[in-house]
Amino acid sequence: MTVTVREATPEDLPDILRLVHGLAEYEKEPDAVEATEADFAAVMFPADGHPNTFGLVAEADGQIIGIAIWFHTFSTWTGKNGIWLEDLFVSPELRGSGAGTALLGRLAQICRERGYTRLEWCVLKWNTPSIGFYESLGAKAQDEWETYRLDREALKEFADSVSS
Repeated sequence: MTVTVREATPEDLPDILRLVHGLAEYEKEPDAVEATEADFAAVMFPADGHPNTFGLVAEADGQIIGIAIWFHTFSTWTGKNGIWLEDLFVSPELRGSGAGTALLGRLAQICRERGYTRLEWCVLKWNTPSIGFYESLGAKAQDEWETYRLDREALKEFADSVSS
């Protein structure tokens, strides 16, 4: 099986959403996906302006088997952009095909080509297969950092509390 990686197109949105649902199931959150094809289209392929979210797809035998959804970050220390990998997912039955390595490899190439200084992502602490895969590529855990999030009601309440 030959795996190829290319930039996502609007025609890929049904497969992207299918794989996002697969990721939600894998991460034990099968009902968490609220996003629609229209939501992805608005940020990846906007009618006006520039995209702020990007995607790569991995294909094998004419089928999309993996995705990498990403956006730009910025480091105040280096003064350079980087890539935040929001989601990397390969269909479970095709793991080991090289699709994950190909997707991450293309992101690393984009960083090099554009002078970006970082490629970063999060992984669930229980996801030992993925952690092992990332470490095999040379990725290092950033254990000294904690991720914080305001969302849903907490975000609304905080925003309301500081409104002018």
